[in-house]
Amino acid sequence: MKIKRVYDYEIDDTLRKNIQELLLECFEDDYPKERIYFKQLPHFRYLAFNDEDKLVAQVGLDYRVMNLRVLGVIDLCVTKEYRSNGLGSLLLSEIEKFSENKLIDFLLLFADNQNLYLKNGYRSVENQCTWLKIDNENQRTLGVGTEVINELMIKELGNVKWDNGELDLLGYLY
Repeated sequence: MKIKRVYDYEIDDTLRKNIQELLLECFEDDYPKERIYFKQLPHFRYLAFNDEDKLVAQVGLDYRVMNLRVLGVIDLCVTKEYRSNGLGSLLLSEIEKFSENKLIDFLLLFADNQNLYLKNGYRSVENQCTWLKIDNENQRTLGVGTEVINELMIKELGNVKWDNGELDLLGYLY
């Protein structure tokens, strides 16, 4: 298995098509068919390739400074034939290695299925979130959303403690 870190502006047409196919396989009808991102491009990704150089997993990452420094984990997915083999955990481990000795207080994500993340040291938090609402299909700003989102999870990386109060994402939902 090979893991590569790739910046989105470096992705060529062939790799873009492979990422798009993987995202559509994993997120089925929920994902835009013509893009490799849901709301906004991540800053970079980790891509996992098998021994035949086929893309089998990916995760996007977005660095953001709010009232704390966060690396957002976006759209982690593994092709069906490679699931339950530790590949998702391997990608999360790569993210943690990358984050060492950097100005990142927390890894943050939103997950419908939290099992993988709980197993890897993440925890659910309850915060009143504020974010920029984006119309996924037309890529237009809809306004500002505010609510408690049950899928919010974090992993503390440094000495900063998580506050369960209000969380302004200063941008879109990851």
